[in-house]
Amino acid sequence: MNLFAGSSHPALARELARELKTELGTLELKTFSCGEQYVKFGQSVRGKDVYILQTASNQPDQDLMQLLLLCQAARLSFAQSVHAVIPHFPYARQDRVSEPREPISAKLVAHLLEESGADHVITLDLHSTQIQGFFSIPVDALDARTIFAQYFTKKNLKDPVVVSPDAGGAKRAKKFADMIGADLALMHKARPRHHQAEILEVVGEIEGRTCIVFDDMIDTAGSLISAKQALTERGAAKDIFAVATHGIFSGKAQENLEKAGFTEIVVTDSVPTQEKKIRHLTVLPIAPMLAQVIEHIERGESVTDIYKK
Repeated sequence: MNLFAGSSHPALARELARELKTELGTLELKTFSCGEQYVKFGQSVRGKDVYILQTASNQPDQDLMQLLLLCQAARLSFAQSVHAVIPHFPYARQDRVSEPREPISAKLVAHLLEESGADHVITLDLHSTQIQGFFSIPVDALDARTIFAQYFTKKNLKDPVVVSPDAGGAKRAKKFADMIGADLALMHKARPRHHQAEILEVVGEIEGRTCIVFDDMIDTAGSLISAKQALTERGAAKDIFAVATHGIFSGKAQENLEKAGFTEIVVTDSVPTQEKKIRHLTVLPIAPMLAQVIEHIERGESVTDIYKK
């Protein structure tokens, strides 16, 4: 097994290598003055199982292009297998045509990965499960609810309720709620435009209770302001948590989160957050889980068994 990493998340790459007790393979990565990407493996990968870690950071186009080039370079260098490890899958929100004349960008990315030479994809908390159907190669779509459940179980919160910010995330939120022994509430929202949301109704008993708003990502955090306000107006307890796998925190995220005033914001390190100055932010590591998954794959063991433990 040979582990390589693109330039998107060096800290996660180092942690994953440490968990796997291996060294990161050598790569030459650079950007030409015109903006084009260049990649080159610094060692032979002939006949090897190659794992390439690359997440979608705040430069998703560059990250994606670099990953595609690395996959093709590995394939053309006679690697036995090419595993793309993509904790935050780029363009996952565009998984269907919701308005006329739109692309299905997630499907296009899936096809590009296959054409580049990837044999297998490992990813974390896809925006929608249907994205797996865009691939004709195997996909291990992991989820972080076990990581969050372990963290919140230790908090011993009094009478918690998990809140899904929309109908699309209800199934994900319900599984998390079951793991921590909490009830479920559901928000009905409308989006007048990108990065804006209006909460029309909250279904479920939240009055006087500690709420955990559970989602797959926090981008500009505009929706979270509406969610926090709706919960407060309906009598939720003072302690309201925001939880999401991918802490993107783009645009006015810091300003929006300051306005929202959550008790705590909990994300994983699937996306680099070192330079984000977000108050009350807790970042949970995913390297131990990724390492366990890779080890199971290498030994030909079930990945599902990891979640059953």
